[in-house]
Amino acid sequence: MINVDSLSKKFIRDLSKDKRKKHGATKEEFYAVDHVSFHANPGEILGILGANGAGKTTLLRMLGQLMTPDEGSVTVTDSDGTVLTTPLECKKAIGYLSGNTRLYRRLTTREMLMMFGDFYGISKEETAKRAEEIIALLDMESFADNRIERLSTGQTQRANIARCLVHHPDIYIFDEPTLGLDIISSEAIVSFMKKERDRGKTVLYSTHYMEEAQYLCDRIVMIHKGRIIATGTPAELMEASETDNLRDTFRAIIAKEGLENE
Repeated sequence: MINVDSLSKKFIRDLSKDKRKKHGATKEEFYAVDHVSFHANPGEILGILGANGAGKTTLLRMLGQLMTPDEGSVTVTDSDGTVLTTPLECKKAIGYLSGNTRLYRRLTTREMLMMFGDFYGISKEETAKRAEEIIALLDMESFADNRIERLSTGQTQRANIARCLVHHPDIYIFDEPTLGLDIISSEAIVSFMKKERDRGKTVLYSTHYMEEAQYLCDRIVMIHKGRIIATGTPAELMEASETDNLRDTFRAIIAKEGLENE
């Protein structure tokens, strides 16, 4: 489980080429994530939805212990209900996937899994067994022994997810995991997230693909310009906005809150 309490992160924006700059200022401080609070439970997929630039990646990087917040806190609890108190303990409980992750291109997927097992202090025998399970789970038998540099985009993304599974994490944080993938690869990743949810894992999943999130997510947090604008199940959000799809729901909420020009 992850509990997020008033989490915030500020950055500096360059205004030198912005016609909207005020009083000759060339720089401006802004919130990429603005006092965000929510929780993600075991056995659910929580969607973090928003347009590009909404603050989703910054938020997930803080949840994954890769970025330090300026304000607020992130509490990570393992499957036994124990609150993890150090960044290292939290990282061991989390499998984090980002579009910016780069793999060791000259290794095969199997070799990479063995290497990451060593990183996490897992024995070679246990890692080898785990690697076989993961390769079967993600349907990678046909390319597990090919160098990563020779894999397709979809195959590389599955190898990337495989890396997140070696240490049996309780929590998955996936940042745009299906971005740019073909339908078959996307379906394999979506199926994987559902299976892990059904096994009692906590899955946080960011996307701007509203249609995908509509049938995949148990609950949704909608973010706009770093702030939460709505939270609920897909059905609850659509009913409240009198729409029949999440894309229209998002637009309706933006209009209702008067955020169109922000």
